[in-house]
Amino acid sequence: MQMIDELEFRRNADKATEALTKSLFAAEEEVGFEVEVQNGVLNIVFEDPAGKFVITPNTPVRQIWISALSTSFKLDWNQADGSFYLPKTGEHLKRLVARLISEHMGIDPITLS
Repeated sequence: MQMIDELEFRRNADKATEALTKSLFAAEEEVGFEVEVQNGVLNIVFEDPAGKFVITPNTPVRQIWISALSTSFKLDWNQADGSFYLPKTGEHLKRLVARLISEHMGIDPITLS
């Protein structure tokens, strides 16, 4: 797999995280979490059960990293479909985050638009 250059990575990561942030803001009250964005880091904060997911672009390795459920998920860029995905499962960013939220909260799977 060929690594994309830094500028292209930043552009793709910004676009992906902005879309994810909008979806999370739309779902936060209904599902029961809080979204915080600071210095390019996206946090999803849960009150019940308590917890926090951290989503951040990692420019040197050209990945988006998610720290959630005591695990680190490292998403790669898929040039073919223009999205970040988890190689282990094939899940794309929004689908993975939706699954992790559902697992953390013990609720039926949610969908992030």
